[in-house]
Amino acid sequence: MKSTVKNSLFPHHDGSELYVSNEAPSIGENVTLKVRIPNTYTFARAFVRLYHDGEPRSFDLKQAHKGEVESWWSAKVSIKNLSTSYRFVFVDDGKYEWLNAAGVFDYDVHSNNDFQIVALPSYPEWIKSSVFYQIFPDRFAKSGQKHETPDWAYPRDWNEPPSGRSKYTGRELYGGDLMGVEQHLDYVSELGVNGIYFTPFFPARSNHRYDASSFDEVDPILGGNKALFSLVAAASKRKIRLLGDLTSNHCGAGHSWLATAIADKKSKERGYFYWDKSVKHGYVGWWDLASLPKLNFNSQALRNAMYAGKDSIVKKWLSPKFGMAGWRIDVGNMTGRLGADDLHDEVMHGIRKAMDEVKPDAWLVAENGDFVASDLNGLGWHGAMNYQGFMRPVWNWVNKNSTIGGGFQGLPFQMPKINGRQLVESMMQFNSAIPWRSLVASMVLLDSHDTARMRTVVLADKALHLSAMAMMLTYPGVPSIFAGDEIGLEGAWGEDSRRTINWENRSEWDHEFLGEVKKLVNLRRNRDSLIHGGLRWVAVEDDYIVYLRESKKESLLVFICRKGVKTRIDLAAYGYRVKETLYGASAKGSKISINCKGATQSVWVVESNQKRIG
Repeated sequence: MKSTVKNSLFPHHDGSELYVSNEAPSIGENVTLKVRIPNTYTFARAFVRLYHDGEPRSFDLKQAHKGEVESWWSAKVSIKNLSTSYRFVFVDDGKYEWLNAAGVFDYDVHSNNDFQIVALPSYPEWIKSSVFYQIFPDRFAKSGQKHETPDWAYPRDWNEPPSGRSKYTGRELYGGDLMGVEQHLDYVSELGVNGIYFTPFFPARSNHRYDASSFDEVDPILGGNKALFSLVAAASKRKIRLLGDLTSNHCGAGHSWLATAIADKKSKERGYFYWDKSVKHGYVGWWDLASLPKLNFNSQALRNAMYAGKDSIVKKWLSPKFGMAGWRIDVGNMTGRLGADDLHDEVMHGIRKAMDEVKPDAWLVAENGDFVASDLNGLGWHGAMNYQGFMRPVWNWVNKNSTIGGGFQGLPFQMPKINGRQLVESMMQFNSAIPWRSLVASMVLLDSHDTARMRTVVLADKALHLSAMAMMLTYPGVPSIFAGDEIGLEGAWGEDSRRTINWENRSEWDHEFLGEVKKLVNLRRNRDSLIHGGLRWVAVEDDYIVYLRESKKESLLVFICRKGVKTRIDLAAYGYRVKETLYGASAKGSKISINCKGATQSVWVVESNQKRIG
């Protein structure tokens, strides 16, 4: 590889508006592709190479604008197919270098990491300026209304921590409900977020509700459908959208589908499941759990019930009556897969089609826990929960806590500790395998209800936690804050992280951190370059990273470090100078000096100091 993430003075292109004239064209339309090339990078000729009907075609790049430091080159190409893969090549005597989404290479590379354009409508426009807030309904807030305690539950006092790994795991019930959420919507609004992602709110036999007993109603102990209707109306007044959580891979053992299937072998529900006489309960459970019967999408009746039918589960909750803004799909990468059966793509495309039919601007984001690039080719999920390309590498870069293992990462050992180069290259592995639009439609997060909390990962280092938070809120994608992170809640694993928020006594809240998060959320919601901008790495060192987010209207420079550093960032090679400090340490001019004792984060507006030529 010719270039590395430590040196970006090479040609640059990404899928953002500066470089692609239309990210979602129709077949037959022309699209202009642009490349930004430092004047120090020499070549005799340059081309864009793409495929038409599977055959390679090459088109000359022509200089569109010459600057003192770098120049813009472009080519207009016709979109012939549903998916178009393309890359650039630069040639001269003794020079032959490819630019694809993974970088610049001086040898032939395969097309798996080519840039991609998909000739379909992309993600809903509103997610570009959205920040979500993840709420685990049982643990956020309780309204005080009385609900009958189900027989499976082990009631707990609100401010007690979860007991953790015990016979009560999954059964501890704190009494949070949707009315409690509605009563605290002003807090959510003041935080600055404009979306709430709820983990499941369907009836179940657990506090997490990933074992749905029904997909037809809201759990009565959360307030039932009436509470959801009220919450949707109240949230809408505050311009807050609500995202639901659907388990397309499995249901719960208490579901009527399973009861009917067991009682009547000739019923259509019998085909909804996989049956196995070798296990005690007689059916296949997800991860062999009897509580989570695996769904069998060989059944067209199940497909109709789940997503394809007029009154399907997917469509019902997106309808105006129920008002959800989209779905997060649980274990999306496992849905439709068991043994020799691989119906995953059919189910994924079916869910997308159903959503497009009933609510074209609904967001479809999947838990794609162990990343499969084809799931994000633009035809299925809009995006994924970006564990692989963001959260995991960030954890590995900032973690200070050797007691947190790599279990959530699928590793039977402690999570590795990596440097800045490894962090960025890990991110680039993810980014380069998918279309740009799938990256920006993915959910970026530091933690979730399934993981340890970031405050525990960094051993209560508030400055380091803030560096991670600043990176999440300035990186491409849709940020999601797990409720309580903004006030410093801790947790060493999934169940331990599902702690309640003490609304009555806020003396233990980290109010200073909360104030900083509000500032960063405001930036993410309102700065054009964070809404529409691309991603260009400027400096990558062991302990700090610097990157540009640039749109047609503005350019922002982001600095993130994990520990004290003394360094100087020279923007002269990019033809930029600092115009304004938006967050963190103030700076001016083309040379930025950093001398900090601990983790630090800064965001600056930069402007060109080049004289335009031609």
